[in-house]
Amino acid sequence: MAKQLEVWLLGAHIGTLAQLDGRLSFGYAAEWLAKGAAGDGLKTEAVPLSQSLPLRTEPFDDRTTRPFFAGLLPEGDKRKLVAQALQVSRQNDFALLDGIGGECAGAVTLLEPGQTPALIDAPDTVRWLDDAQLLAVLDEMPQRPMLVGDEGLRLSLAGAQDKLPVVAEGERIGLPLFGSPSSHILKPPIAGAEGSVFNEGFCMALAAALKLDVAKTQIHQVGARQYLLVERYDRHGQSRLHQEDFCQALGTAPETKYQNEGGPNLAQSFELLRRATRPSAPHILKLLDFVVFNALIGNHDAHGKNFSLLYTPKGAVLAPLYDALCTAVYPRLTDKMAMKIGSKYKFSEVQARHWEQFAIDAVLSPAQVKKRILDMARRLPALASATRARFEAQGNSHPILAQIVTLIDQRCALTIRRLTASNADDGLPTQAS
Repeated sequence: MAKQLEVWLLGAHIGTLAQLDGRLSFGYAAEWLAKGAAGDGLKTEAVPLSQSLPLRTEPFDDRTTRPFFAGLLPEGDKRKLVAQALQVSRQNDFALLDGIGGECAGAVTLLEPGQTPALIDAPDTVRWLDDAQLLAVLDEMPQRPMLVGDEGLRLSLAGAQDKLPVVAEGERIGLPLFGSPSSHILKPPIAGAEGSVFNEGFCMALAAALKLDVAKTQIHQVGARQYLLVERYDRHGQSRLHQEDFCQALGTAPETKYQNEGGPNLAQSFELLRRATRPSAPHILKLLDFVVFNALIGNHDAHGKNFSLLYTPKGAVLAPLYDALCTAVYPRLTDKMAMKIGSKYKFSEVQARHWEQFAIDAVLSPAQVKKRILDMARRLPALASATRARFEAQGNSHPILAQIVTLIDQRCALTIRRLTASNADDGLPTQAS
């Protein structure tokens, strides 16, 4: 007999996720499809759960269903730890979602049949933490992702990094209970990546200084411990906005999120925006800026799960930039970018012709792409220095910031040389690669 979870979107029941003989299927509810029935002359209210799961009466098979729903779950070691805590197999997406699928990214909630989402004005939907309790949470997160097993908590965020959906009001931090909305994502330091909180906080602040559309972040401290708070752009007070990352939208399983594993490439990413957004031009230019920014700051981990579509009342838009981190500053991490620029995975090998190839593949104007790259490369070094000075004046000083500023200087200088010289083939200092 099939096991079932009811899928709720924006508080409405839209369909059923089922598991039979270890395989998943998803089908839209008849009443949801009826809202979008053609011929009534009214604007449809029904929207698809994903670009990869269009509205239709027939259920989707495992191959089509799994990428979206697996994309709601933690990855790697975090997924393994969640599975151990729930005493289920780490390959069992259904059981994992049953355990932690109450408060997911976007506006999706998965509940057992007969249950309904928590009322947003219900009492006791936040467990507020004092400093000692918050420190205990930070200590527990590496071993117990999403605090899985705590009564009243069913929290899930995708990705391999430690993170936790929380409610933040001023200096207060709380845990959302019974599927109620969180307002922020709490990110502790990444093990083995010295100064990661300062690194990500700095890169996100630098993107904001550049006037990019970026998720709001702030470095906080409890005791002697720093953590990053990221304001959720898919939450507005007690309301949710639906979102999906590019892997989900393109039907790519999370374990193949990198291009060299079969994940999305840049051309596919731009084509997705052309299909999903109206008008698409502003979002195309925004994604171009995100791609160039990630390359110049040394964020080699900008894969398909680090870009998202956000569904607003006016339609789909490119979500703000998030998870911007200078990975190139850590020698132990790979120097391969998650997506190729032209035919190159390594920034040190990217010449003017590779940027031109990228533009052609993405159906962009090579001249316009070159102009935007040069504009950003000329502005970034001074903005990086000013942002570092502002961080230090706020008491957020860390040696990693000087290394990032130096790396950005080198990458921008190299890029300007290669795009302005006729036959440039410069070498790149080791640190900037």
